[in-house]
Amino acid sequence: MNRNELAALLRRARQRVRPEDVGLPAGSRRRVPGLRREEVAQLAGLSVEYIVRLEQGRGPHPSTQVLQALSRALRLPDPERDQLYVLADAAPPRPGQVQMSVRPGLLRLLDRLTDLPGLVLSAKSDVLAWNPMATALLGDLSRWPDRERNIIWQRFLGAESGRVAMTPEDLVAAKLTSVATLRTAMARYPEDLPLQRLIKELRRGSVEFERLWGEGHTCDWQSLTTTVDHPDVGRIVLDCDTVSMPCADQTLLVYSATPGTPAAQALALLRVTGSQDLAPTGAAY
Repeated sequence: MNRNELAALLRRARQRVRPEDVGLPAGSRRRVPGLRREEVAQLAGLSVEYIVRLEQGRGPHPSTQVLQALSRALRLPDPERDQLYVLADAAPPRPGQVQMSVRPGLLRLLDRLTDLPGLVLSAKSDVLAWNPMATALLGDLSRWPDRERNIIWQRFLGAESGRVAMTPEDLVAAKLTSVATLRTAMARYPEDLPLQRLIKELRRGSVEFERLWGEGHTCDWQSLTTTVDHPDVGRIVLDCDTVSMPCADQTLLVYSATPGTPAAQALALLRVTGSQDLAPTGAAY
């Protein structure tokens, strides 16, 4: 493990990422460019002390899960992600594993969605990236611990109901789709260990998931209408469209509304108010 070079890579990457790039408020009292260590820790689900030790070249040997979380939080492109793994004396992700790094082109597309909420999901529904409008609509997703930053985990094991309002029928359909999505991912990535761990945790922790898993449904996320109960602007009915990125096997979710409707006016208000005083949320989809 090359601690000094690893520390330098982490510092460079942190200084390169702007808060607004990862859906965090920029604020006005920043002495240096990029993210604060506290923000990297929050995004990666790690302690600030751990980040400090890594950046000072005196941290412990990071696990694969930690490297994965840091790569995601710092938006490392594939070559730099692989370098991070090599410096930490770990094997970079192999082909045939769920892609957890968002392609730069997809990140640029997400960044251009300044007036619409957007999320990027992995093949197993991890929330990999989101824009400030998603934070304004759904709450601060960075407050979820890294291993729980997954739409399906939140749906079956999360403690909060979240802002998405569902009828009993909608919830049944959403859970069927969730289980089917993981079954499809397992068919594509049978050797992916984090995917196997996620499914095992869900099967052990949720009787309902175990029952649905045994029924064998398969499908992908579908476009639909989503109702969000927002604490400041009230109930908003939005179109939630999915854009598939086959090259990375990732999905971009975009929330929008017909111009001139109350929902469009609500989104316009959120563009002004942003994420001020918004509480953390549960399930986002």
